[in-house]
Amino acid sequence: MHVKQLLSLKNKVILVTGGSGNYGKCIVEGLGEADATVITTSRELASAERTAAFFRERGLDVHAMEADQGVHESVMALKAGVLEKFGRLDGFVNNAVSRPMKGYNAPLSQFEESMQVNATGMVDLVREMTDLIVQSGGGSVINIASMMGMFGPDSSNYEGAVGMGDLPPDYFFHNAGLINLTRYMAQMNAGKNVRFNCISPGGLFNNQPEVFLNNYCKKVPLRRMANQDDIKGLVVLLASDAGAYINGENILMDGGLNA
Repeated sequence: MHVKQLLSLKNKVILVTGGSGNYGKCIVEGLGEADATVITTSRELASAERTAAFFRERGLDVHAMEADQGVHESVMALKAGVLEKFGRLDGFVNNAVSRPMKGYNAPLSQFEESMQVNATGMVDLVREMTDLIVQSGGGSVINIASMMGMFGPDSSNYEGAVGMGDLPPDYFFHNAGLINLTRYMAQMNAGKNVRFNCISPGGLFNNQPEVFLNNYCKKVPLRRMANQDDIKGLVVLLASDAGAYINGENILMDGGLNA
């Protein structure tokens, strides 16, 4: 098959949770540009609809649905809605998170709230969307974690950056678990024609304070943070037939920071 055909997502229906976030918008854009039919979700339908409308104005086939992965009934409603409207699901980018915990000494009640969404809810969502993909004949699940799931925090990045650096433990706990959940799901669904992979990005440029950018970028061999395009090709690769033999992997996308 020609490489352009391998990378094409034409006639593929792909769900992206948290598609209105910083990385989420990049992911939705990349999948749409590869000719997928993309469903973007948010806990607030209006937010998802704004994102979908923005990309439809550019000629991309993007649709909005509501989903709160911390609520089982909402996860099941999403599953039923995708099947009713699109009749199938070929790919799922697991990107939505909740960040109620604000620092090391935050109340444990905030950690518990985070785990309801980012652990219990995420397992619920991944299982149900996987089931839908299996029913559709197979496809790809892509988990979006973070390099923070592989490494501890580097406090020197935040030297001089007021208001930055008090990193909450749930972020590291959740992302590390998501990386290994990827391997677990790959093994548990062997023989079902579903691939599971994880992307662990480094920092995305988002107009952070200059002192933080200087601290961070001087450690990156490419001397910059990720930009809006850097994740798009990797997601398309893992979602498409070009990545048909990539399974159970965690790909560190950090510009060489941790090399």
